[in-house]
Amino acid sequence: MKYLKILCLALTLVCVAGSATFAKEEFPINIAVEFTDHAASAYIAQHKGWFEEEGLKPTFYSYVTGMSLAAALGRGDIKAAYMCLLPAINAYANAKVPIKVVTGLHKHGYALTVNPDKIKTVKELERADIRLGAVQIGGPVDAILLKTIEKYGLDRSKVLNRVQRMNPPVQIMAIRMGKLDASFSPEHWPAMAEEAGFKVLVSSQDVWPRMQGSVLVVKDELMKNHPDIVRKLAKITAKATGWIKDNPGEAAAIMAEQLRVAGDKVFPVEAAKTAAQSTVTSQIVRRSMKRLDYTIDIDPVTIQESIDFAARNGYIKSGFKASDILDLRFSK
Repeated sequence: MKYLKILCLALTLVCVAGSATFAKEEFPINIAVEFTDHAASAYIAQHKGWFEEEGLKPTFYSYVTGMSLAAALGRGDIKAAYMCLLPAINAYANAKVPIKVVTGLHKHGYALTVNPDKIKTVKELERADIRLGAVQIGGPVDAILLKTIEKYGLDRSKVLNRVQRMNPPVQIMAIRMGKLDASFSPEHWPAMAEEAGFKVLVSSQDVWPRMQGSVLVVKDELMKNHPDIVRKLAKITAKATGWIKDNPGEAAAIMAEQLRVAGDKVFPVEAAKTAAQSTVTSQIVRRSMKRLDYTIDIDPVTIQESIDFAARNGYIKSGFKASDILDLRFSK
């Protein structure tokens, strides 16, 4: 009987230990994020340890632009992404990447900054001596460029024929070297341009009032095989988004720190020479984040507007229904 009791106790301890080990197991998941405060909910949640609290073990891959992230989205090991909507639409329609938008991250977050000594009005973008920079064709920054041309009645060829396509950190470097007079870029880069003496002349609110900024997308495979994980990602994103709105100062400080850490990984690949000159402070990020409306809300009508805009301007070959790429049941 004595040995039987010892055996039972030993089995109980093994079971308890096994349960504890199981409780500590975390679901590994590779997530792509943009190197901007557009993905603040992901960076904040990572800093707070909220992914681990939900039993997830994320590995993040940062990209300087949404377009470069969209190209990487085809990788089989990337299961989710915090990214701008238009690159997500491009990846879905052009590269046939099987993804769904499950929740929003923010509205707006794009701007035209100018050298105030050379440019006073938007009309001056037509001048032959103005040197203009913008991110590549097909993304939300290019969309704001086209919307600006349309709203202010600018000569399309006079403006577009002189646009120099470059990523945001390279634009900041060009601004500091006096080689650009105007820059279209996503936040937090307009705030960085302001540090270099530029002024915001046009924001996305001016030319596309209901513009959806970034979204959380997941691969269809993850949604099919692990809907519980998708639900957790949506939950974490909603929690972080609410926290950002309630704690803007602390959120900016965390974001500045996270961008500095992520920059060490991103810049050696895409913009090594500009990294040392792109110091991100909490003051810069605070000013930038004020220009974004952080919300998980998504209006399918605005998603359809973005799809139609992408089709009309040749970003994608043909349009499709917003319901094809939306699955909002996890964010409700």
